[in-house]
Formats: sequence, C-alpha cells, structure tokens
Amino acid sequence: MSADDITGSDRIALLSPDPATMRSVLGHFCTGVAVITGSQGGRPLGFACQSVTSVSLDPPYVSFCPSLTSTSWPPIRAGKALCINVLADDQRAVCDAFARSGGDKFVDVSWWRGDNGAPVLAGALATIEAEFVTDHEAGDHTIAVARVTGLHADADRSPLLFFQSSYGTFGPSASD
Repeated sequence: MSADDITGSDRIALLSPDPATMRSVLGHFCTGVAVITGSQGGRPLGFACQSVTSVSLDPPYVSFCPSLTSTSWPPIRAGKALCINVLADDQRAVCDAFARSGGDKFVDVSWWRGDNGAPVLAGALATIEAEFVTDHEAGDHTIAVARVTGLHADADRSPLLFFQSSYGTFGPSASD
C-alpha cells in the first residue's frame, strides 16, 4: 500500500509539539533507564537519565542528555570522569533515589569507585566508564558526549525499562 492509498480516516492527525504532547508521544518510545555518576572533591554525585545512546564505535563515544536544571551535572562535567550505570529490572528504588533533586542520593545505594574514579552502582545491568568530552545546549537539556574508557555487562540480568510513564522489563523469549 502506498501513501496515496491511505484515506483521510486512516491517516493520523498531526499534533502540535507543545511540552505535554511531546511527553505523551515520545513516551511511546520505550527506553532504558540509567544513572549517570561522577564526583566532586571525592563526594559521589548522580542523576537518573533515559536519553543514553551510542554515538560512535571507533572511536568509542556515547551521549546522554542532562536537564539544564540539573544540579548534579555541572560538577560531574567539571570532574570529567563519569559512569553510565544501566539499571536492572530490580533497581526501581535506585532510579527513584537518583530522580530526586538534592540530598544524598547514595545513602541507601551500594557502590564502589570504578577504574576512572566515578561511582559504579552495585547490581547495574551494565556500566560504561567514560570521560566527558563536550556538550551542546539543546533547548531545556544539554547533549553531553563522552569517550568510553571501560565497559561491563551482566548477561544474566534484565533491564529496567520506561514506557508511557510506567516501568517494566524485557527478557529474551523462550525460543531464543
């Protein structure tokens, strides 16, 4: 079927890109959940983040998008060393802790310092140690780019996913 074969009743109405509609429509894109960590003066810092993506394999770059209102991102950025902690399906409480603004987000979270000095969260599905390279302001967020320096993944865990304002998980199908 071509686009010319679709009748008016089959077409989807184009919505205005106001903030509420953006949140609703983009909520249809399932994402993983990560916590970006770093430190300032030895004090661990972090924030929850859904917008993590691979940018380049060679050289190895990733990106993520902290909010301009984040109080954790500026000191992590200044310290350069960071860790992207991809959360596992049993880490909803960790996500909630790092989604808060202010306070000690690490109070009930087990962690250790990675090879680059950034906090690595215990139980994470995967970790990506990296060094901040650059960022670009983009509306109410920043697009941060970091060079990957080390990787780890736990093949026996499942991810924490976010879809239409709810959390869930995904595992391999029985036929795989």
